[in-house]
Amino acid sequence: MDQAWLPKSLNPKKLINHQTIKNIHMEQNTKNTALLVMDMQAGIVAMLPDSASILGNVAKAIAIARGKDIPVIYVVVGFREGSPEISMNNKGFAANKEIFAGVDMARFMKVHDDLKPQAGEVTVAKRRVSAFTGSDLEVILRAYGIQHMVLTGIATSGVVLSTVREASDKDYRLTVLADCCADGDAEVHRVLTEKVFPRQADVMNVADWEKM
Repeated sequence: MDQAWLPKSLNPKKLINHQTIKNIHMEQNTKNTALLVMDMQAGIVAMLPDSASILGNVAKAIAIARGKDIPVIYVVVGFREGSPEISMNNKGFAANKEIFAGVDMARFMKVHDDLKPQAGEVTVAKRRVSAFTGSDLEVILRAYGIQHMVLTGIATSGVVLSTVREASDKDYRLTVLADCCADGDAEVHRVLTEKVFPRQADVMNVADWEKM
């Protein structure tokens, strides 16, 4: 077939092949991307009736990120001795201020041993529900040139929801790994991952993310 009539821009020799398209798609999903592991502290994980599943899935997500040179950023919640950061106007945290007073905060803020950071990986400490509030997360994201955040953590209705909302308002691209999040209420988790998060984020399981 004579293809001389085709515009140069459509010359088959210069058309992007399927592998090139796949490589571009993969680059878009790894370049300027960071995996956030949020509130996966031993004491918080222990509150779940079945933590084995989420620990395994988040461990897999971390391994995938490291294998693709995607930065892994850990986010933990904690306070100074005496919890001076907790305002009595904050209904959720104020109810637990006395409990926090007797907690070994360094131990409480430690990431679960199954997911612990490697040397050089950043751990960000926050003071409220959202990963951004009271932390230097945004400074770290800017330093790394991050535009796309992949979110994991406990609880779906806590840190994940609050971070999705705030990150979306800050114009970050978002992916939520549904099976790398968990909530004490399974129905709340389902509604958020199936009906709420898709309005502001791509929602998928870790196995699907691995293929991207």
